[in-house]
Formats: sequence, C-alpha cells, structure tokens
Amino acid sequence: MNYENYDPSFPDQPVVDLYLPIWASLPAFLSKPAFIWVEDESNGATMGSVLTYAQLNESVQLISTELLKLLNRGDTVIILCPPGLELVEVIFGCQRAGILSVPIFPPHSSFTDENYHHLIRVLSQTKPKVAIANQDYIASVQRYISSSSSNQKLRELLQKLGWISTCDLKDKKVGSNMGSSSYNGCRPNEVYLIQYTSGATGIPKPVLVTAGSAAHNVRVARKAYDLHPNSVIVSWLPQYHDCGLQFLLLTVISGATCVLTSPGAFVTRPRLWLELISEFKATCTPVPSFTLPLVVKRGGVEKGNRPISLWSLKNLIIINEPIYKASVEEFIYVFKPFGLNPSCISPSYGLAENCTFVSTAWRSNGNFASLPSHNKLLPIARLTSQHEQDEEDMDIIVVNEDTHEPVADGLEGEIWVSSPSNCSGYLDHPSLTREIFQARQKNKVSRCFVRTGDRGVIKGEARYLYVTGRCSDVIRLPKGRDKHPHYIETAAYNGYPEFLRGGCLAAFEISNTVVALVAETQRSEKDVNVLRQICEGIRKAILEEEGVEIGLVVLVKSGSVPKTTSGKIQRWAAKQKLVGGKMSIIMEVLFHNNNDNVSLSSSSEPLVQANKSREKEGKTSVITKEREATFLRRSSTGTRPSLHSLL
Repeated sequence: MNYENYDPSFPDQPVVDLYLPIWASLPAFLSKPAFIWVEDESNGATMGSVLTYAQLNESVQLISTELLKLLNRGDTVIILCPPGLELVEVIFGCQRAGILSVPIFPPHSSFTDENYHHLIRVLSQTKPKVAIANQDYIASVQRYISSSSSNQKLRELLQKLGWISTCDLKDKKVGSNMGSSSYNGCRPNEVYLIQYTSGATGIPKPVLVTAGSAAHNVRVARKAYDLHPNSVIVSWLPQYHDCGLQFLLLTVISGATCVLTSPGAFVTRPRLWLELISEFKATCTPVPSFTLPLVVKRGGVEKGNRPISLWSLKNLIIINEPIYKASVEEFIYVFKPFGLNPSCISPSYGLAENCTFVSTAWRSNGNFASLPSHNKLLPIARLTSQHEQDEEDMDIIVVNEDTHEPVADGLEGEIWVSSPSNCSGYLDHPSLTREIFQARQKNKVSRCFVRTGDRGVIKGEARYLYVTGRCSDVIRLPKGRDKHPHYIETAAYNGYPEFLRGGCLAAFEISNTVVALVAETQRSEKDVNVLRQICEGIRKAILEEEGVEIGLVVLVKSGSVPKTTSGKIQRWAAKQKLVGGKMSIIMEVLFHNNNDNVSLSSSSEPLVQANKSREKEGKTSVITKEREATFLRRSSTGTRPSLHSLL
C-alpha cells in the first residue's frame, strides 16, 4: 500500500514524540501498523500484537496522563518491561510526560546467578523515584524483598522504589488532546533518557541523552538510509539502548512499519530473522556483524517450511565494528540465490555517546563490489573532503591519541565526532564528561568533539573511514608494534572453525610479555592429546597469519567469555575472569618464547582419568608425574589458580 499523503518536506519536529500525532491525524495512517510484535512458536513465527499509529498515539497520551498523576516532570523512572510493544509504549509515554526514563532489561526476579549487578549499578547511579513493570514482575519482586535474601544492598534499593504497574497506566480510556493543547512533553534541551554504554571496554556508563539530540540523530539516520513511510524494518535487537532503541525512534519519524522480535528468539533460531524479512517484505534490517557468519552456519535455510526471499531488502545495516569483508562476501554468496542484492549491504558506525548513529558507507546508488577494503575490513563511512559542505553537520576526524592533533589520511588514530547528536555527558561523572565530551584539537579553535575510544584510518581519494579497533584493547608488541586483538581472535578461529565458537574468543595482554587467548569450545573433547594439539595449533595459526607469539592459550566452556547485550566481546572482563580464577577452563597451555610449553593444566577430572587409563595400557601419558600432581591440585580446587604472578 502506498501512503501518498506523506509529504517528505513537512517541517522537522524538535522531538521524536511530536511526529506521532502528525501521523495519527492522517487518514492513510489510521490503520497503518507502526509496530508489529512477532513470537516464535514451536511451529514457526506467528504474529503477535499490532500497534497502529493511531493506537500508539492514544496509548502514549494515556500513559503520560497517568504518569503525571503520580509523578512530576523531570522525575526519573526505571523501566523494567520485557521486550515487546508495551516497552515501546512506555518509552514514548515517558517522553510525552516529560519524565526521564532509564530502560533496562529486567533481570529475573529471583536475582540469582549474579544477574542483578547491572540493576544495582543503575539504581545506585540514577536514583529513580519509581520503577515501571508488569504486575507479575512487581509481585515477584515484592516476594523477594520480603524473603531472607543475603543481598542486603539490593533489597534496600528495591524497598526504596515506588512501583507502577503497566496495567494501571493503560486501563483507562482517554482521547488524545494533542491537537487542542500545547505540547508539554520533553523539550529539545531536556534529558529524556539515560542510556548505558555497552560495556565493551569497561564498566557500563550512564549517558545523558537530550530529546533534541535524539531527534537530530534519527533524522540524520533517516536521510542516510533513505527511510520513508513505505519502508518496512525488521529488528530483533534489544530495545533498551543503542541501535535497538534508535530504530524505534527511526520508525516513528519515518512513518514506517517496524516488525520486532526478541534477541532470545533470534539466538535460539537464527532462521527466524530470514523468515521475517521474507514474510513482511522488509526493506531495512539492522544487525550486529556477528549475525552474518552465525546465520550462514546456523540459519538452516533448507530446514524450514517457510520459503526465504530477500529481494525486498534495500538496507542490510551491519553494526559492531570492525566489519570483515570476507564474512560479508560469504553471506552474499550464500544468500544471493535467495534474492539478496549485494548493493543493500550497509556497513555502519555508531556509539551511545552520539545517541547511536554516526555514519554509514552505504550510498543508494552504490554497489558493494565497489567498496574497497583495508586490512580485511570494510569502511563504515565516506567522509566529505574539507572543501565540500557537510549537509549533515556531522564532523568526523581522526587524531593522534596523545597530541590531539589530526593525523594525515592513511595514518591510524582515534576517531572524534562533533555533531548536534552528541550527548550531554555521563551522569555524575564531571571529569570524565570533560575528557570525553569536550575534547578539542590542539592549537586550534574548534567546536567540542566526542572522543569515541575507537581507532580508525581514512584511506583513498574517496576518503573512506575504517574502524580498526578500540584504543583500550590494543596489544603492544615488541619493537613498537601494535596489534588489534580481533585479528588474533579471527586467526585462531579460522584455524579450528569446527571446534571453536565463532565470535567467542578474547585476546589480551596479561603482562608486558605474555599475550593470552581465551576461546570457547563448541563440542566436548576429553582427550588431552587432542586438546593440547589444538592449543599448539591455535598458537601456530596466529603466528603464521598475524606474526604474534601467544604466550597462553586457554580453552573454556561455552558461555565463559563475557559479552555485551549486542554481542561485543568484553576483553577487559574476560581478563578479569581469567586472572580471578572464574573461568570454566577445559585446558590451558602456557608457552615459552622458544615454543616449549611450560605448563599444562585442566579443570576437568575426566582428563586425569583418561591419562591414567593410557598409562595402564602402556601408552605414554601426555602429563608427567610432576605435571599430573600439579594438575590434580588445580582440579580439586574447582577454580584455576591466580594468574597474578604473570602480571
């Protein structure tokens, strides 16, 4: 259906919420779906609930009215709703009420398995007045508060909270009065959202997002991706922050339709993503970079009952830098027979400190085959020259991290971004806010930049920008060489793709001379000989492909390597877990520079028994008497010994 009433030249609104009543007032949009929620049942995906633009606008007005009966403008609330359309309504309802919201994924109300740490952090830092959740979750929390839990701090924080049920916000019927009164929601310069950083390089930090910067950010993204009312978006990303939240806003300002499902549904059955694109004829879909190799490996194209057809896609937006060209080319090769047009590939870049979106290398008249590469990576932006006018008012530069002076094209440095999309800073972190959000070029009068913490390089006459890695993750090698850990991790995985879990490896320094690699395994192996050969083979593959000598190779159980909600490896957290003895280790091998391993250990008792059986059979044990004694001492403790001696 064509929505011919849409006029692309209508005035931009200062905040995203103001677009809703505009769409809701147009006859062609009264029954047009804004959001569709899809559940993945045992027999395949089934359409759940639907929110039209008229229904969403009415629901948002109702929620804002009820909130202002209980709260004052500017109060802070934490949103603990599960993924779904109710979360969408509450997020927009808070903005219309002028209330500062902090949406996070609700941890299980039993608060076990250490799933509550982020909640404690959020409650302590943002000090919300109330929490919004569904009635069942509130009842479970109340039972937890009245129990004899040992976590006194969490109980005290939860006790101080007021609780508002989503049912209480939506059980009345009122007409929208947006057309008859002035807008009293969040103003452009007011903070309407606290968005936590992903935690890829450190403890997640609370970013203050103003309503005006968010509106600017999604307007720039709408233009970059050419989104409009005929666009259909499919997203399984977490709706609480970053790209997942951005596409809720993008949908509304574009007048598009967005089909949503949960991240858990996608991870459980990656084919679901392909089915949704096919069924709803999606034109746009944002995914982390790990999605493409995962779907190639586990997509199960030939196993499902529903046909796959990707001809409708105009934008396959790939986020989570760096983006390897080989994995994208493999995805294109596999799915081109299903209608995938290579020109839809949209490598993109964003970060929480700039609301989300920064740039994309995609151009509507471009071709993926024409995109260059640098050190196996795809570009994430094409920068304007210094003589061209920047229509987007987005200034991206690459500077020397130490001197804060711009580097010449072709040299690597830290990426800085200056834009009206820049956020206000970090909550209650004034010194860090000055350092990150108010950076200036040395010896030059200029506007403030946000320091992204990402390294990048500008290459070629077209001035393509490549994100090469993160400043804090860089591994310093002898003779002044630097190496980004993702190259080491990729080389290791390519050596044993059938044994290791893709995207679940972490490389980092544990001393000035020792580089460690932690890798999750995807299948069980109890033969010590085999495990040792794999560790040695991983070390050899990395040395041959990247010229880096690994000092420690650690094989761990699935789920041991920490990640962000969007799938980014938390190398800093992996290092802490390893050093602190909290990894579920299957095998670890410590190497000398002369290639002789000096330590062999494992936390798996069956490995010891296997070696004893080999000795009884007269075969040579791979663990000497001395090493076996050490091995047994380590196995009996339940956790590995501390690695502080290596620091």
